Amino acid sequence: MADIKPVLCVVTSHPIRGDSGEPTGFALVELTHPLEVFEAAGIPVEIASIRGGHPPIDFFDLSDPVNAHYWKDKGFRDALAHSLILGDLDPSRYSAVFFAGGHGTMWDFADSPAVQRVIREIYESGGIVSAVCHGPAALVNATLSDGSYLVAGKKVAAFTDEEEAEVKYTHVVPYLLATTLKERGALHQPAPNWTEKVVVDGRLITGQNPASAHGVGQAIVDHLAAKS
Repeated sequence: MADIKPVLCVVTSHPIRGDSGEPTGFALVELTHPLEVFEAAGIPVEIASIRGGHPPIDFFDLSDPVNAHYWKDKGFRDALAHSLILGDLDPSRYSAVFFAGGHGTMWDFADSPAVQRVIREIYESGGIVSAVCHGPAALVNATLSDGSYLVAGKKVAAFTDEEEAEVKYTHVVPYLLATTLKERGALHQPAPNWTEKVVVDGRLITGQNPASAHGVGQAIVDHLAAKS
């Protein structure tokens, strides 16, 4: 599938978990597991963040073999260290956009004009919009050209309010992701805490939690393969 345009993988630039003072960022596993799927399918990838440069990393678990593989890969490390500035990119260059999670997304995805522009232009040109775990924060304020919320009337998966409560960040995050998506008209499809859950609604592909990252990547590849 080498003729397919790249998948744009977007991560947060936000390093601190609210007023807690705790470091955060993007969840490494939620980037590497989809990357493994894209690489196996021969689909090129570019990595961007809100501010560019080396994004902050959370859940840095090198006992995960996929994480360890990519962390040892010089090409991946260089791409991460020099992540592209999302606002500088031309969305027409990409077949899909994928938003990785991690708590940092809750502070810089939803209100980013660059996030909103990339989502709208890729989706309206027939591309895929996808996200996993807290990555669907990118969808909170994403609207189409007619002003309607992209998620309105669509089935989505996202980190649930129950999972947020279990990790004890309900009162740290600026909003509850699943609740807010439902307020935008999304048809939230929750699974039990930490259970893999991938939801495909046309060209909107979302996953609930870290366990869903591989499945989201596979769903993107399947959709692109069907179109090629």
